Amino acid sequence: MRHTRFISAKKLALILIAPVLSACTVETDPGYSRPPPRPRPPQQQMCTMEYAPVCGERGRRMQTFANACQARADGFAIVARGECRRQPPVTPMPPQPGPPHPEPDRPQRPGGICTREYRPVCGQRGPEMRTFPNACEADNGGFRIIAQGECRP
Repeated sequence: MRHTRFISAKKLALILIAPVLSACTVETDPGYSRPPPRPRPPQQQMCTMEYAPVCGERGRRMQTFANACQARADGFAIVARGECRRQPPVTPMPPQPGPPHPEPDRPQRPGGICTREYRPVCGQRGPEMRTFPNACEADNGGFRIIAQGECRP
């Protein structure tokens, strides 16, 4: 009889201890020490018009952007502060052969959205010549681009 009581006590102890042990579990998070991943920017990203030029690179192409936000929005990695150094030299566009044709002034069109990239061009509208920060700005002002770089008197 003692033997049966001993077995029953063992069974009772196991039955009581099993639920207690099963409740004592520890969960671990494998990424506990790492910060959460940064959210991906939406497809269209709005950037400020701040002018703090950076040099961006995508593949083998390098381009100057007005600021880091605009470079990243176009898929470029920032490689340097300031303008890119490896830019082609400024050369005037060759004159067109033949007598100059009087060109009527282009009407001023409503301004489109241009980047703040600084790649100056010389534009002409009638007798007026003016330097613009980039071709888009000249085009929006109704000017025809006559040379890359600043206008020379």
